[in-house]
Amino acid sequence: MESLTTNSNSAVAELRAGVLPGQALVRITAPGFAPTELTLKTDPDNNDSMGDGTPDFLRLHDPADRLAFRQWFTLLAEAQFYREKPQSEIDDCAALLRFAYREALRDHDSEWTKAMASPVPSTAGEIKQYHYPFTPLGAEIFRVRGGSFSANDLRNGAFAQFANAETLWRDNTYLVGHSLTRARPGDLLFFRQEGADMPFHAMIYIGRSQIEPGTQQYVVYHTGPDGDSQGIIKRLSLAELMDFPDPRWRPQTSNPTFLGVYRWNILRGDQ
Repeated sequence: MESLTTNSNSAVAELRAGVLPGQALVRITAPGFAPTELTLKTDPDNNDSMGDGTPDFLRLHDPADRLAFRQWFTLLAEAQFYREKPQSEIDDCAALLRFAYREALRDHDSEWTKAMASPVPSTAGEIKQYHYPFTPLGAEIFRVRGGSFSANDLRNGAFAQFANAETLWRDNTYLVGHSLTRARPGDLLFFRQEGADMPFHAMIYIGRSQIEPGTQQYVVYHTGPDGDSQGIIKRLSLAELMDFPDPRWRPQTSNPTFLGVYRWNILRGDQ
């Protein structure tokens, strides 16, 4: 229930539907009146108002939810830098993105907190719209096929739990610009190195650290496997990144391998 207003002889309640369609039983009680029950039935809304393949039921509509997602997403990604060993599933840059994205959308209860073993407690609020994996798509929340969303995509393989860096770039994010001045915490920097075994690479712009005090702005990323090395998670300040020894990894408009600053589709409208 979002709100309840009353006057001398009436009351108006505003209810917010969840993400999963179905029936909800509403029980109304008030002093001096017999309890009343009614059933509300919600139907799925399969609109894709942006035409980007992401259904509107996945987009975070409340600014508070979008802020909470950004804070959880960046904290979870940065926390992996501090772990002696990151989560076992994180073996390249896309895996880091998928992990932090998925876990940011979870219900962060005491059991989850214990399992994550974060180096610091989060000050982020909880996302209210939904909690992963309780969506009409279940756990398969990454778009892996082009085109706008339709109801058939709920069952035709258009979404999956796994998506590589190129798919995350192409089908799950949108361009906000080529200047880092456009980046907000939780946005992504994408690069494409032609001729490489894994040409697409992503970094997470986290802004200020939630773990260390200070004013430095940072990015965090997984280097990916290289020969016999499994790769590591790195955190660089923007100053270090802009002066990176290999200019192909500098996020500058003059660098043809830098694709730009991208934002998750579920944050559209968060300008």
